[in-house]
Amino acid sequence: MGEEKKKKFSLMSAILSVICVVFVAEAAAPVAAIGNSQFFWWIFLLIAFLLPYGLMSSELGTTYIGDGGIYDWVTQAFGHRWGSRVSWYYWINYPLWLASLAVVTPDLLTTITGIEFPTVAAIVIELVFIWAIVWISFYPVADSVWILNGAAVIKMLLAILIGALGLYTFATKGAANEFTLSSMLPSFNLNSLSFISVIIFNLLGFEVICTFADDMENPKKQIPQAIIVGGLVIAAIYIFSAFGIGVAIPTDQISTGSGLMDSFKLLTGSTGGWFIIAMAFLFLLTLFGNMISWSLGVNNTACYAAENGDMPKIFAKRGGKDEMPIGAAIMNGVVASIVVVIAPILPNQDLFWAFFSLNLVMFLMSYVPVFPAFYRLRKIDPDTPRPFRVGGSDTFLKVLVALPMIMIVISLIFTALPLQFDPASLSEQLPITIGAVVFTLFGEAIIWVKKIKKEGVIYHGEENRKDNTETRRV
Repeated sequence: MGEEKKKKFSLMSAILSVICVVFVAEAAAPVAAIGNSQFFWWIFLLIAFLLPYGLMSSELGTTYIGDGGIYDWVTQAFGHRWGSRVSWYYWINYPLWLASLAVVTPDLLTTITGIEFPTVAAIVIELVFIWAIVWISFYPVADSVWILNGAAVIKMLLAILIGALGLYTFATKGAANEFTLSSMLPSFNLNSLSFISVIIFNLLGFEVICTFADDMENPKKQIPQAIIVGGLVIAAIYIFSAFGIGVAIPTDQISTGSGLMDSFKLLTGSTGGWFIIAMAFLFLLTLFGNMISWSLGVNNTACYAAENGDMPKIFAKRGGKDEMPIGAAIMNGVVASIVVVIAPILPNQDLFWAFFSLNLVMFLMSYVPVFPAFYRLRKIDPDTPRPFRVGGSDTFLKVLVALPMIMIVISLIFTALPLQFDPASLSEQLPITIGAVVFTLFGEAIIWVKKIKKEGVIYHGEENRKDNTETRRV
């Protein structure tokens, strides 16, 4: 066979990929909508959520290396039914997220070109964005590593620029919002709490790097190193960029869909010019980087689950010399395309936030069983070598598991359920609630159909064995 081809995924590429996957520039605006208390929530969730989640992901990712990711961990801990739920929730979030980014693409192109796009032209642009992502995801991560690295660098550049401009504005003109100790404490009002899930979303995704293991030079060392270093860098740039947006725009004027670009425009006092055009172009590139980096992990997980009988057969389809999961990639494009085509007739016209919120709900649901799976695998599979092992007593591990799981459940309640019943709130929230229920029931239907098919196979197998036995007796 000759000398094996050298892996292209170095430690630096792994760290940059973690940054590309986890750092979500477009989520900065919904977080800034919380107000100054976002800084409290950032610090609190970095300690109560990111730290335990990063530790557990490092152990699980280096112990159970493969394409399955969180599906594999949950299936080994709780069985195929829970594995099927996790793989469905984990997958369906992706085309919804893809659709939410597609609907902001025409606005970015308008900023870049100055051309206003009518509805039909905007939909065509959105479809081109979606299927370009699908096409790129037909190729291995190592072939796209330059895209991931480039997107990570651009994201950090945007974050540093917005933070630096915010500091300059603060020093020369003062802040758009009052910055006092009391204003930075959590207000616990329903409006701000509904955005806490975005911070948690911003801290999720470390396990995606585990699905790149086959393309790494030394995954058992690179995975924990990438998670630790990437996590520290991400925490720093999130807080820095959050400050930049926080001083730029009065909280009640922040647009959840275009807040980052709004911040650049207000900080520079310009709605056009080469700088704004350049920022819009770079921001557009980061959207491509986000979707490409996540598609590689999500598609591998969905395909792996389908090969194990826990997702529809279409997701198991592979193609090309590298046997890439093209079935899952095509389904991403189909679902996202349907969403953007029907978007203009939806009542909620903040389409980015509507699709993004629904994506948030399904995504967070996929993680609920992951943390208890960590603890259960420690109990039922203690002898498997763990290259990276989280230390501490049994009580410490229980606390480590409980903290992030409780944070996710609370976030789901505030994001998925209508807690205010005035007409305006219901018109914004009910589509998200209904969508979450529909997609959840769809996942349960998949489990039910798979169960019937498996029972049918077992039944027919037993009947065939009985017939063979009777034939031998005769």
